[in-house]
Amino acid sequence: MADNARAKRLADLIREVVAQKLQRGIKDPRLGSHVTITDTRVTGDLREATVFYTVYGDDEERAAAAAGLESAKGILRSEVGRAAGVKFTPTLTFVMDALPDTARAIEDLLDKARQSDEKVREASAGAKYAGDADPYRKPDEDDETDDTAE
Repeated sequence: MADNARAKRLADLIREVVAQKLQRGIKDPRLGSHVTITDTRVTGDLREATVFYTVYGDDEERAAAAAGLESAKGILRSEVGRAAGVKFTPTLTFVMDALPDTARAIEDLLDKARQSDEKVREASAGAKYAGDADPYRKPDEDDETDDTAE
């Protein structure tokens, strides 16, 4: 079992090598400049690496990029093996990074909440309290009784 620091260094190296090879070495038109490697994770035994990527474009371009990455997996793995110099080159698995979609969904929800808050603010602009502004009872100066007089 490798230590976590070694796995982290290998993950960083894999991310750099794959990104550079995608940018300069692979001539597949499906893997143009719109594919970005966002993160890489390596298992503790250094046998498997998961490469997270994003694609700038629509669903069709995402599917084409996934097919292009799958077809270039062997070339990318051999480049990682040359650069890493480890006994066993990890197998590469490419996973679409869901972070941008999640961030977009959160932003949409926050926009809806802001709009709802604005509607409530507009509705309450001229509103008055249903009762008194101060709901707590306060003894009036007239109502005070002197228990010592009796």
